[in-house]
Amino acid sequence: MNRTKQNVRKIALYAGLILIALVQLFPLYWLFTFSLKDNMQIFTTNPLGLPNPYRFENFADVLQRGQVASFLLNSLLVTTATIAVSTVLSTMAAYAIARMKWKWSNTALLFFLMGMMIPLHATLVPLFIFLKRTNLYDTPFALILPYVAFAIPMAIYIFVGFFKTIPAEMEEAACLDGMSIYGIFVKIMVPLIRPAIATVAIFTYLSCWNELMFAISFISKPQWKTLTVGIMGMVGMYATNWGALGAGLVVATVPTLIIYLLMSGEIQKSFTTGAIKG
Repeated sequence: MNRTKQNVRKIALYAGLILIALVQLFPLYWLFTFSLKDNMQIFTTNPLGLPNPYRFENFADVLQRGQVASFLLNSLLVTTATIAVSTVLSTMAAYAIARMKWKWSNTALLFFLMGMMIPLHATLVPLFIFLKRTNLYDTPFALILPYVAFAIPMAIYIFVGFFKTIPAEMEEAACLDGMSIYGIFVKIMVPLIRPAIATVAIFTYLSCWNELMFAISFISKPQWKTLTVGIMGMVGMYATNWGALGAGLVVATVPTLIIYLLMSGEIQKSFTTGAIKG
């Protein structure tokens, strides 16, 4: 009887999880099928079904005529540079705050965390003036610098929490072996916080990849426009090829799926570590 109840509970649990998975995956299904249709199928004849016929030329249109390939490379450049710079700076700052004994460590942490309270929109005009005066407007640095500045506070907050969970005996043993503070940081500490680095990389990637306000305000040259601005420009004033627009959205979504699949293991470790430490 108990075994029957357990089986019923398992079936109910799996059924619920499958339902949740279907709900979560349906937007992806709709997006991929949407990208292979023309306007007639999308709005009248076949809005939710499979494309008939499949219009693979939508992808050719956005990659060649729509310059989505160029926009994709710009987004990859800006996002990769932001993740690399913000991760290096925030790990070093977090290590100094969490592991070194100095008078102003808590004040420094508070100073960085105050950056999380600054509204993005409040910095638009000051940043615009700064970029104009420094001749950084209409360059990739016009996006990389603000993105790095806004990514660092959250990254430091996460890294400090992870660094504080590492036993001090590991550093003491490394010091007895004659390892310098730089060697301890690079060879011991950084590998131990890989789950945190993966988590921060995902958050930073999503915030940069999907950002529109800075991208549309600080970049006007077509050769430096990012993917979000390029896709927005595909919407016409009087007519829009919605199938091609869907293809552009697929191109923007695929890198996110790939990166999450590559880093999902480390992210799960970070959640597990946090639960165990808590």
